[in-house]
Amino acid sequence: MTSVPADILLWLCAQPSPIGEERALCDAVEARLARLLLPAPVRRYGNSIVVPVARRRPGPHIALVGHLDTVLTENGPARIEGDRCFGAGASDMKSGLAVMIALAESLDFDGLGCNLSLVFYAREEGPFVDNELGAVLELDPELSKVDLAVCMEPSDNKLHLGCVGSIHATLTFVGRTAHSARPWEGVNAITASAELLSRLSATRPIETQIDGLTYRSVTTVTQARDGGRGRNVVPDRFMLNVNHRFAPDRSLEEASAYVRGLAGATGSADVFVEFTDLSPAALPNASHPLVKALVTAGARAVEPKQAWTDVARFAARGIAAVNFGPGENAQAHQRNESTSLPLLNEGYAIVARWLAALGA
Repeated sequence: MTSVPADILLWLCAQPSPIGEERALCDAVEARLARLLLPAPVRRYGNSIVVPVARRRPGPHIALVGHLDTVLTENGPARIEGDRCFGAGASDMKSGLAVMIALAESLDFDGLGCNLSLVFYAREEGPFVDNELGAVLELDPELSKVDLAVCMEPSDNKLHLGCVGSIHATLTFVGRTAHSARPWEGVNAITASAELLSRLSATRPIETQIDGLTYRSVTTVTQARDGGRGRNVVPDRFMLNVNHRFAPDRSLEEASAYVRGLAGATGSADVFVEFTDLSPAALPNASHPLVKALVTAGARAVEPKQAWTDVARFAARGIAAVNFGPGENAQAHQRNESTSLPLLNEGYAIVARWLAALGA
């Protein structure tokens, strides 16, 4: 096989798997791959599986990693139109899953110069603590020993190195109610947030260079809610969701302190901070020999990952990890999501060429 049959991707997209509803797709992928001549049985953890595909000692151990779940967006039926496949998750990241399945079903693993595992996992699109990859890494007897993990996130067949960290925090402004005709008798929680909102609006991205790659730290207000009791009442409560993305040279503790500092610099109302999602950043691993080999195999470019991905989970355990996948980055989380079939086939060829060269 020199390309990914379109029917593999269509098969994946035809099975809905929005976050929290991955069981049916996990069952189907497990059943499909369990039919192969594997060196050991498939291992299942919740709605996630680890598939041992090739075992050869000596040789590096590679894990290709992909999430089964998709975001909830409006999509029509899964279908092929021209050179594109349409369906929920077509780019993010069922195209990556299709490459993983095609490799398992086509490569000559007896002649492969590396050990290879495939990881299909659930709940990536939600909070950090709910992501099943954490439990898989904790429980699986082999994954802690891999030499490189490749998260098959949509990257247009570019190598996206490292990732920025992500913090979500609820900032609650607490004022005091009053009649809107006599606002001086109260403290308006909404207008008390104006200083912070103005400061964030004027803040430019902070650029950090690591291994020749530029990461940008940014802070964005993404939600505002609970802004009043009635139209004639001075509001005593106002809540903002603040999302802080930070470069890999900063720890989770340092980034959390920055967010607390934002709340501490506000005006007349009391402000309380509740962290709702804490996801660490990951360094690039640009000089790792297995990463350099993937570049040589034909990755289109090398870029920083200006988003959070599960490479950070591997990095936290001392495991090198990168992002590389055939999905289109711009199509991720879009309505009527689609991906390019030529890009899918190119991604398969790059990974197959890379794996074949390892240990040669």
